[in-house]
Amino acid sequence: MINMVPVRAIALLCLAVLASLVFGACSRSAGSAVPAPAPNEAPQYGGELNVGSIYVTLSALSWDPADWTWKSNHDAGSVRELLFAADLGTARRNGGPNAFTADVFIPEDALRGELAESWEWEDPLTLVVHLRHGVMFPDKPGVMKSREFVADDVLFTFDYIQKSPKRIKSYLDFIERIEARDDHTVVFHFSKFNTEWPYRIGYGYYTSILPREMAKVEQSDWRTVTGTGPFSLDRYVSGNVQSFARNPDYWDSETLAGKDHQLPFVDRVTYRIIKDEATYLTALRTGKLDILEAIRWINVDQLKKSTPELRWNRWLAPQGMFIALRTDQKPFDDVRIRRALNIAVNKQEIVSLYYGGHAEMMAFPQHPDFGPYFQTLENMPASVRELFVYDPDKARRLLAEAGLPEGFEITVQVCSCTSDHMDLLPLITRYWEQIGVRVKIQPMEYASFLSAMTTKTHAAGYMLNTGVVSPTSTLRKNFQTDQLWNPAMVSDPDLDARLDRMFETRDEAERVTLARDLTLEMLDAAPYVWLPTPYGHTAWWPWVKNYGGELRAGAVRPGPIYARVWIDQEMKRELGFR
Repeated sequence: MINMVPVRAIALLCLAVLASLVFGACSRSAGSAVPAPAPNEAPQYGGELNVGSIYVTLSALSWDPADWTWKSNHDAGSVRELLFAADLGTARRNGGPNAFTADVFIPEDALRGELAESWEWEDPLTLVVHLRHGVMFPDKPGVMKSREFVADDVLFTFDYIQKSPKRIKSYLDFIERIEARDDHTVVFHFSKFNTEWPYRIGYGYYTSILPREMAKVEQSDWRTVTGTGPFSLDRYVSGNVQSFARNPDYWDSETLAGKDHQLPFVDRVTYRIIKDEATYLTALRTGKLDILEAIRWINVDQLKKSTPELRWNRWLAPQGMFIALRTDQKPFDDVRIRRALNIAVNKQEIVSLYYGGHAEMMAFPQHPDFGPYFQTLENMPASVRELFVYDPDKARRLLAEAGLPEGFEITVQVCSCTSDHMDLLPLITRYWEQIGVRVKIQPMEYASFLSAMTTKTHAAGYMLNTGVVSPTSTLRKNFQTDQLWNPAMVSDPDLDARLDRMFETRDEAERVTLARDLTLEMLDAAPYVWLPTPYGHTAWWPWVKNYGGELRAGAVRPGPIYARVWIDQEMKRELGFR
C-alpha cells in the first residue's frame, strides 16, 4: 500500500518549485556586475526605500496604542519612539555579535537608550530614567504644535495604556507608580522586581511614547499618528500602502568613518502591502521592492539564479509554529489525546521533504538565540523526545486508552495570510486521518483569525505562529492563565505561581534553572502540536547601503534600521533601475 503522506509532501514541494520557475521566467535578464562598495563610503541623502516587510501581507491592525496590538511598533515604530532600542552598532555587519532578526529579544549588552539617555537603580525597587534633552515632537496640524518631549509625555503614555480594558493582565502590574521629578527625569517605583523590566517598559510591544495632546484626538485615525521618530506617516491605504516621510528635525545621528551624519538618510520609506506571494517576489525581482524581508526557502534558489545581484541573509524563524489544542475542551483536556496528535505527525518528514532540510525540529518555546535557556532536543527527557518521533501505532493506542478508539473530529482554524500554514495544514490532516482523526480546515482572514483568539472563541484547533519574545516571556504568554497569547487555554494555579517566581528572581543562574524546568514541563504536557521551525531569508538589492538583513531593533520594530539605510542612486542606475 502506498503511503500517501510522503506523496502529498512531494506534491506540495513540486507545486512550489513549479511556481517559482514560472515566476522566474518573467524576471529581467541579469544586469551588469555589481560594483564593490567603496571603503568608508559617505552616505547619500534622498530617495525612497520600498520595503516588502516581514508582514508584507498584513495591513496595520490599529493606530491606537490602547488596543494593545502586537503589530503597533511595526506600523508606527518609525514615527513613535521608545525609551530603549537596539544598538545597531553591535550588528554583525559592523563586526558585532548580533543579527537583530529576533521578534523582540535584545541582549543586555546590545541595549541603548533611545528617548532615555541613561538610567540607574536608586534602590532595588526604584528605577530612575533620565530623558534626552532637545528631542522635539513635530508640528502636527489638528493635533499639536511642535514642542519638546518631556517626562509628562511618558506619564501620559503609561497611564493611557494601563487604563485600557484590552491591556494584557500582569504585563505592567509590577509598577506601583510613575512620577516625573522634573521635565527630563522619570522615576518608576516597582512593587516587586520583574526581570523583564527593560523589555516591558523600554522596548516592548506596547509602550511607544505618545505626546499628551493625543488625549484630545481620535487615536484610531492614522492621520493623528505622531511622535519623535525619524519619519512621519503621511499616507495609508489599507491593503495597499503605508508611507513615511523624512522628519527633517529628527534628533539622532549615525557615526560613519568618525563623522556624525543626521538621520534619516532616505526621504521616504514605503511599505508595500501585497497579499500574493508570487506578486511580491516579482516586485523584488523587478526592483519595485528594494528589500523583501521574508522569503520562503522554496523560492530562494530560483531567485538567486534569476537575480544574482541580490544580497541575502538567512535566519531561523524567531517564532514558534504549532497547532494549539484547547485544553479547556474535551477531549483535549486529556494529555493522552494531545500526545497522540503529536506523535501521529511525521515531523522529521516535514523537515526533510516539506522544508527540504531548511528547518529545525524544535526551536520553541525556547530559541537557540537564548543561550543557556535553550536545550537541544537530544538533551531532553525521553518523554519529551517521544513527541517528536513518528509513531502512528502508539498514537492509536493512546486514543483507545482515552476512550476514542475510532478517533474524533476537530476543526482547525488557519490564517489565509500565511502561505506556509495553508500549504502545511493539509499535510498534517493526512497524518491525522491515518489514526482516525478527521479534520475540518477553516481558513480565516487575519483580522477575524486574531479576533477569534483574543475573544477566546477560537476553535479546538488553532494553527499559529507566535514570537518567542524572550526566555521568560515565551513561557508567560503561551502558558499563563488568561494571557492573550495562550490559545491552548492552559490554566494551572501552581504553574502560574512558579512563573511569577521566575520573573521575580534576580539571580540569572537560578532563573535559567526555573525557566528550563518550566519549558520541559510544558513540552511534555503537549498543549500544542509542536511543529518544526523553518529558516527564513531576507533579500535586498546592493544599492541598499548600511544594511545587513537586520529586521528589528526592538519589539517588531524596524524604524531605527530604516533610518540608517541609504540608497546608492548611481549603482541603482548602473543596474538598470531608476
